[in-house]
Amino acid sequence: MSLTVIVLAAGHGKRMRSKLPKPLHTLGGRSMLGHVLTAVDALEPTEVVVVVGHGREAVTQHLAEIAPDVVIAIQEEQLGTGHAAAIGLAAAQTEGGDVLVLTADTPLLEAETLVALVTEHKALGGAMTVLTAGVDAPTGYGRIVRDSSGNVARIVEEKDASDAERAIAEINSGILLFSAEFLTAALPRLSQTNASGEYYLTDTVDLARQDGRTVGAHLMIDARQAEGANDRAQLAALGAELNARIVRRHQLAGVTVTDPTSTWIDADVEIAEDVTILSGCHLQGATVIAEDALIGPFTTLLDCEVGQGAEVVRTHATLAVIGEFATVGPFSYLRPGTTLGTSAKIGAFVEAKNAQLGNGAKVPHLSYVGDAEIGDGTNIGAGTIFANYDGVNKHRTTVGAHVRSGSNVTFVAPVTVGDGASTGAGTVVREDVPAGGLALSAGPQRVIEGWAQAKRPGTQQAEAAEAAASTDGDE
Repeated sequence: MSLTVIVLAAGHGKRMRSKLPKPLHTLGGRSMLGHVLTAVDALEPTEVVVVVGHGREAVTQHLAEIAPDVVIAIQEEQLGTGHAAAIGLAAAQTEGGDVLVLTADTPLLEAETLVALVTEHKALGGAMTVLTAGVDAPTGYGRIVRDSSGNVARIVEEKDASDAERAIAEINSGILLFSAEFLTAALPRLSQTNASGEYYLTDTVDLARQDGRTVGAHLMIDARQAEGANDRAQLAALGAELNARIVRRHQLAGVTVTDPTSTWIDADVEIAEDVTILSGCHLQGATVIAEDALIGPFTTLLDCEVGQGAEVVRTHATLAVIGEFATVGPFSYLRPGTTLGTSAKIGAFVEAKNAQLGNGAKVPHLSYVGDAEIGDGTNIGAGTIFANYDGVNKHRTTVGAHVRSGSNVTFVAPVTVGDGASTGAGTVVREDVPAGGLALSAGPQRVIEGWAQAKRPGTQQAEAAEAAASTDGDE
């Protein structure tokens, strides 16, 4: 049987106090809308329709990036959930089957919950099934009113609820599953006669009961999956809960996380068994970490790939590939396009951008490596600069295998250094160096004795020099 999914994402979200439409606010590396669509994917729906309204251009653009196959339906005027569902159903190409309607702001919703809802709905064979949850503080949610037989009699919104109804702890999650034939017939019968003057989709419960149809309910064990975010404080609370669940999932899969409270892991990050994550780490985007790697402390990886047994300490890296048994840090900055081969090293206070280090190559400390290729086994001395920018264009430096570069060398791109070559300390390399060659650019050292006394008389420098000269004379 076909399944059409309608996601309601047209609301303003005024309490967010943001230029960004509410469904696009992010947590765990995805928008709230993205989390909902990910959960829906497990159902393998025939069609997904997203109803947009406020900020439709931004929402539509986001959907083009994360779910280009969804159908877009536009709700010009926000007249309630029933009105939005009607617009979504009208845009759907699929007829018959079932229709799942859910909101775009329940980021903790899990695929397993939706699968259970669909399974129960099919077993019941009723007009509709409501996903419900029992909560300690139901304020703000529609309440589930059951009849004497325990069936769903109606859903009452808080604005319209009596004191007794407000005391009910079972709430409507906002997720409703209908038979398509019932929903199609029920939507035109909805009324605006309520405190908000809107068309409530939940009024379909009353309509089903009037028609003598069965209304089922699937009670979630994990009530937090029903929670939405209406302001920044709620968004942060949901983000913390989502992160705690992600971290725990990785721990149960064999990852050591020494301090879960300070470790943040996005939903799409992949971590193998026996990886160790130390405190203060942020693993973001599509980062992938292979087994036995050590990450942290205080490391941020965005869209990075880390090989088996690699160590990345106190580092910030974006779109970088760190090879097996490579070491990075502390206090390193890897910018996009940086690739480290097996057992390569980026050391303390090194910045690399669009740079490829071969197997066993090392840039141990205090250097900038931009637009460069460094061969296997090469060692770059401290304080080295790859001068890649001439003020207009970027140029590339190629350093061969097993090169020995002295400290404080500047490679002025474009330049090539051959295999097995060397550079002296302080050299400015402006021309290519052949394999096995030695590049030197400094002239012979000159010493002008007595310069401080002659040129800086009366200063502490001159006095110290004079005192040292006198001591030398006494000897």
